[in-house]
Amino acid sequence: MAATTTPLGRPAQVPVPPRRRRRDDEPDPVWRRGRFGRAARVLRWVALLGFTALFLYPLAWLVAASLKGRGQVFDNSLVPSPARWDNWVTVWHELPLLSWLTNSVAIAVLAAVTVAVSSSLVAFGFAWFRFPGRGLLFGLVLGSMMLPGAVTMIPVYLVWQQTGLLGTWVPLWGANLFGSAFYIFLQRQFLLGLPREVFEAARIDGAGYLRQFWAIAMPLSVPSFVVVLLFEFQASWNNLQSALIYLNAGSVEQFTAPLGIAYAMTRYSPTAGGQGDYQYVMVASLLVTLPMLALFAVGQRYFVDGIATTGRKG
Repeated sequence: MAATTTPLGRPAQVPVPPRRRRRDDEPDPVWRRGRFGRAARVLRWVALLGFTALFLYPLAWLVAASLKGRGQVFDNSLVPSPARWDNWVTVWHELPLLSWLTNSVAIAVLAAVTVAVSSSLVAFGFAWFRFPGRGLLFGLVLGSMMLPGAVTMIPVYLVWQQTGLLGTWVPLWGANLFGSAFYIFLQRQFLLGLPREVFEAARIDGAGYLRQFWAIAMPLSVPSFVVVLLFEFQASWNNLQSALIYLNAGSVEQFTAPLGIAYAMTRYSPTAGGQGDYQYVMVASLLVTLPMLALFAVGQRYFVDGIATTGRKG
């Protein structure tokens, strides 16, 4: 069959008929009726429950391990016998867990807020201003994501060494003042979807660029802003490498939660002179996991909205 062409010899675009919608009074397909429909629903629910159990098993194992005794931590039983509820009390005396959690929360909040604000400012500039070389400059920003962290680790360490800030919190969040390429891209794609007429009207009324950013762009980009906050909070909360580099020489009370858990694993290891009390490490690991679960539950709506609406314009 010959292809349809235009008078200029180019392939013609054949219109695709719209998909027919099933009427309310139309009967269900055969595979949805009777025994076929019941069997399909049962298989679907079995698959969903199976995947749910698969993903929840590590969390259930961690909860069970936190309630076990010293010699039962690493068995596969999900029902501790007997349950050692005193582990949740003793861990606060065994480890400076409160200091670790406080340090992690403070550093994560500083890192998330600074990178969200700075990346939003840069993204607003790329989305609003028209200037020669904008595409090339934005491509260079995106190209910085191609550099592995191992390449920049030593130069960044030398920079912080020259500033005399080693052993402090600043290296764990200070670089976020200059934005992040991924978050700049994320925010720019969202801001491109906002109507320019709103900013033009504000400019006619005398609003400057910073006023337009704070009064218009920021309120309208709350979903993507919250997504950046969640992403960076999680990244900073779980960041063991930076804490190991910049805080490992300080006191134990200055550790973050991931670094503290690594310290506890070494402390209780029998090869390092410990007694194998890993049940306290399991309690600490569970307590470190709970804030992230609560944070995601609170910001889930913004998380879904931000991902769904980002990237709709190029």
